[in-house]
Amino acid sequence: MGIFASKNETANDTGADDNGGAEMGLLSHLIELRDRLLRMLLAVGILFLCLFPFADTIWTALARPLLKYGAGDMIAIDVASPFLIPFKVCLMLSIVLAAPFLLYQIWAFVAPGLYAHEKRLVSPLLISSTLLFYLGIAFAYFVVFPLVFAFFNNVAPEGVTVSTDIGRYLDFILTIFLAFGIAFEVPIATILLVAVGAMTPESLAKKRPYFIVAAFVVGMFLTPPDIISQTLLALPMWLLFEVGIFFSRIFLKRKQEFAEASEARYQQDNSSTSTQGNSISPAADAVMDDEAIEDAALEDEIAKLDQKNSEDRKD
Repeated sequence: MGIFASKNETANDTGADDNGGAEMGLLSHLIELRDRLLRMLLAVGILFLCLFPFADTIWTALARPLLKYGAGDMIAIDVASPFLIPFKVCLMLSIVLAAPFLLYQIWAFVAPGLYAHEKRLVSPLLISSTLLFYLGIAFAYFVVFPLVFAFFNNVAPEGVTVSTDIGRYLDFILTIFLAFGIAFEVPIATILLVAVGAMTPESLAKKRPYFIVAAFVVGMFLTPPDIISQTLLALPMWLLFEVGIFFSRIFLKRKQEFAEASEARYQQDNSSTSTQGNSISPAADAVMDDEAIEDAALEDEIAKLDQKNSEDRKD
């Protein structure tokens, strides 16, 4: 009974150790996730503290397209809007500026669980997606906003004074920024579709007419109802779609070259292994021959001894 009890206790202790190891592994991941989130919040907080003293200047720069190409002054309907709107602008700008650091923290947390080829694919995609998102925001601010606000000012009925609320203006420009930032991610989406095998560059090229129509439809919903703004969003989407097809072809070519190099390396390793096996076999044969000779000599000596013993008995 004591032996069986000790075995059960040992099994229970082993199970506890395994569960403890699993809990410690999960706990270490949660601690790392907490540290990454704290670093992200700290980066956003530091940028916010640096930008908030310049909140009025930032808001003036953000409202410049409307004040320059629109008509009238802006108004604040809510009591707390003069304080809350610049506060929101500084917070959103802090998040946008900290996006590379935030993405790096996410990447550093996920990277240990990825393969080498996945790391080589994800790193340039993260960098390019961030740059394209910034490019979309810049395109909306410097190209789209002047045309949009000039259009709204020109179509205003006679006798109507255009006075935009700062809260609604912020919601409008954030929507446009987000729309153009996502629209400029078309090359990334194209490359990912090809990378996962859902599409090929040839099939995407065949669907070009449908994509152009879809780009104009998206431009119609995301921009004011004029052909200029609609075209300003549809044309970049189309050009970025072509860029995505071009780089997806390069990606497939590099992937094929990598597969061929891996196959050649595998065959070279197999050939070297077989060569080593053939070179070992003659040595093994020589050792076996030596052992056979030694066995034969030992048998001769034993036979001579037996013969001598038999002769001694006769004498």
